Amino acid sequence: MRRKDREITAVSEITEILDTCKTACIAMIDHNVPYIVPLSYGYELKENRLTLFFHCAKEGRKLDILRRDHNVCFTIFNEGELLRAEIPCNSGYSFSSIIGNGTVEWIEDSGEKREALKKIVAHQTGRDAEFTDGQSDLVCVFQIISTDYTAKRKAGKK
Repeated sequence: MRRKDREITAVSEITEILDTCKTACIAMIDHNVPYIVPLSYGYELKENRLTLFFHCAKEGRKLDILRRDHNVCFTIFNEGELLRAEIPCNSGYSFSSIIGNGTVEWIEDSGEKREALKKIVAHQTGRDAEFTDGQSDLVCVFQIISTDYTAKRKAGKK
């Protein structure tokens, strides 16, 4: 990370970013062409291992790409306030973000799919939800596992 003064390493601050953000952008390569998609997520952070959980339809371009290549890059971010400066080139936005690389793993077991779906719903809505095997079987569920990520923050005005 170039701007070490903005780096976040405290687990509590990384968790805060994960908790307040609701969308992760997942980048992948489709036959040498970049492809990126925003997805709602749930997560689990244990020690340095970040696991992001996703669900989607059982077919589509994203799944075709991920089945060919399990390696992805992701970003999660909060956009803050505009930081105006006298010189326009010195203006910018406050933000907090997480950027990382990871590997996609498919969740096939109905019980594990239900648990992943529960984490997604809890993160997105703040509610507990239960799913049946029949419901979990209707969707594709996958996770991205990463130990290669960084978090960063540019503070707003004081």
